[in-house]
Amino acid sequence: MNINYQYIIILLVLLFIVIIVLKANKKDFHIEANKLVDYLGGKDNIISMEVNMSRFKVSLKDVSIVNKEAIQKLGAKGIVEIDNQLKIILGPNAKPLLKYIDDLKR
Repeated sequence: MNINYQYIIILLVLLFIVIIVLKANKKDFHIEANKLVDYLGGKDNIISMEVNMSRFKVSLKDVSIVNKEAIQKLGAKGIVEIDNQLKIILGPNAKPLLKYIDDLKR
């Protein structure tokens, strides 16, 4: 009977550690979205946005005020600039960020 309690205690401790690690790695999309909007030149600089898979495509009024280096540090895997558009490869974060930024612009 004592052995069963030991296994249960070990299992609970491991579960607790896994939960802590997962919470520590979870990104706060509100903070990331606010930073991304700032790095894109503010919400007034954003004309339109769309997501295609892992790519976040944004049309801007003025591309020259974008802080591309900061966007890279935020986790972008790549940035392509074409005229007044940026295509930012964000991975699985693209869709939740689009939704939050869209709500922020309203």
